[in-house]
Amino acid sequence: MVEFLNVLFSGISIGSVLLIAALGLAVVFGLMGVINMAHGELIMLGAYTTFVVQNAFKGLGSPISEIYIILAIPIAFLVTALVGLLLERGVVRFLYGRPLETLLATWGVSLILQQFVRSVNWVLVIGLVLFCLLFFGAWWVVSRRPDFTRIRNWFFAVMLPLSAAISIVIGVVLAQTYKLAVTQPWFGAQNVNVTAPKWLQGGLNIGDLRFPYSRLFIIFLTILCVAGIYYFFQRTAWGLRIRAVTQNRSMSACLGIPTQKVDALTFALGSGLAGVAGCAISLLGSVGPNTGQNYIVDTFMVVVVGGVGKLVGSIVAALAIGTVSYIIGSNALAPLLAPIPPLADFFAFFATTSMAKVMVFALIIVFLQVRPAGLFPQKGRTVDA
Repeated sequence: MVEFLNVLFSGISIGSVLLIAALGLAVVFGLMGVINMAHGELIMLGAYTTFVVQNAFKGLGSPISEIYIILAIPIAFLVTALVGLLLERGVVRFLYGRPLETLLATWGVSLILQQFVRSVNWVLVIGLVLFCLLFFGAWWVVSRRPDFTRIRNWFFAVMLPLSAAISIVIGVVLAQTYKLAVTQPWFGAQNVNVTAPKWLQGGLNIGDLRFPYSRLFIIFLTILCVAGIYYFFQRTAWGLRIRAVTQNRSMSACLGIPTQKVDALTFALGSGLAGVAGCAISLLGSVGPNTGQNYIVDTFMVVVVGGVGKLVGSIVAALAIGTVSYIIGSNALAPLLAPIPPLADFFAFFATTSMAKVMVFALIIVFLQVRPAGLFPQKGRTVDA
């Protein structure tokens, strides 16, 4: 029985990881209806941000270096929120109401972010910063001209290749001058390790039960994020605006709500939550360019099974999927069903992580045949929109 309780706790902790990974997607996909295939890469960026903050704090020595995770959480949120804001302003806002194009565009962005993490170095960063300063600086200056709409096409035709050419030339000169000092990748294709602070190592022992501190921290962080999201949506003016735009965009615009700002804020919020999830996931193992791909399918499952746009549905679905997956994959059911050999053999066959996921997928498919709108379907005018 004690072993089963340990397995149950592990399943709940995995469910909390799924929930914190799915919270951002519940905002972006659930409320905005945007299929963001780059959500996993935003999680990955949050994990890499935690790695960078950890290395920055190592030089400060103990005990300051032991609190890096506390500062890594808001920093990861801000970094990924900024990336999400740029993604929404630069790509997604042109594709609202076109789900297939949004899926393909964000999938392309996910591939770009993966390769960016593998290849990023000083030459690439300096080149990107220089390009942005040249192109957007010129745009800001020229856009003040009264005839900007007439010369806009000429501006893009001239400044875009010119800014790119100057950035590439300066990057080549830097690479040839300083060589490995500026061309060596910061992270590379190999995974990097984030070491949990000493106060998160070990575990809490209650009798024969053991609760790892890192898992308890992730559960606490998940509860904090859920409470914060609930308060933001239900108790703040911007949360009210987001809910209004979600229910009826046209009427909200007629009432003076800035729908474009609401879209940008919502997408940035969902992206920031993905960064917090990456910070939490970095405590569970090594971090690599493909880290986000391990969670993207599971997070979509959580949102769809829970009910699109329903926060309580995401909570229930994440805990259910995580717990069921771990209980089946850890072979905890076969010993309990030993008196019934056919059932014991059946669950023993699925007693691996990959086979448990196959079984959970099959159960979800059957469930969606019965309840296609999820556990908590939307009601009212939102359904007909």
